[in-house]
Amino acid sequence: MMRRTLLAWVSWMLFGVVASVGCSPSTLLGTASPDAQSSNEAIALTISAAASLQDAMSMIQLVYEEANPGVTLTYNFGSSGSLQQQIEQGAPVDIFLSASPKQMDALEKKDLLLEGTRTELLKNSIVLVTPADKATVSGFEDLDKETVHRLSIGEPDSVPAGQYGKETLESLGLYDTVQSKIVFAKDVRQVLTYVETGNVEAGLVYSSDAERSEQVQIVAVAPDGSHAPIVYPGAVLIDSANPDGAATFLDFLGTAEAIAIFENFGFLPAS
Repeated sequence: MMRRTLLAWVSWMLFGVVASVGCSPSTLLGTASPDAQSSNEAIALTISAAASLQDAMSMIQLVYEEANPGVTLTYNFGSSGSLQQQIEQGAPVDIFLSASPKQMDALEKKDLLLEGTRTELLKNSIVLVTPADKATVSGFEDLDKETVHRLSIGEPDSVPAGQYGKETLESLGLYDTVQSKIVFAKDVRQVLTYVETGNVEAGLVYSSDAERSEQVQIVAVAPDGSHAPIVYPGAVLIDSANPDGAATFLDFLGTAEAIAIFENFGFLPAS
């Protein structure tokens, strides 16, 4: 809640200054995309991004398009596995932002990434959440109790958060015990919705997703070493219609301006 309040306050102050002094947000934020700004040609970019990035990327869109009037960003959010399959099937995508190296590795092996553009952007963590108004679960140790009937995680084969969640449960010796209780979801946002609505007693989601919701509470954090490192890579696709513009936008995602936005939504820089 504090992060969202702070972000709203910063945004209000930023645009208040713009109105009062007559300068553009790009002047205050820095020239995020000099190539795009110096060109009169309109650039349309399609970005396929992991569902957990939705809120942060929506804020980045406002900032980037304001600073670069010739650029239009279109997002396609979903599970990283589903987005990977869409790209492999020929979907017109300029940039892929995955919640796990696994999906990016698969595209790289098929030579679908523009060489030299792959980069590690962000880190995250896995947390156990419950509905904010219920206390059935106080930690991982409660998941195998008879009072817990349903637990949700993302589908491990296609949803990175589900993969990390399964690894965590396996590391704690719980997966086989609770497997019959698991409700698999199409992406991490669906897991969060299941918990928010009380359809499950607990769920495993990213901390960045849990922190944006007032309807869930974090009751435990996955122990260090219980799952593979959570890293969000990004890359330009080999078939991008605007490789230069795409590379410029991807570079922007690693700048201090963009990282500050990601941090306000619960992410950490990869480096």
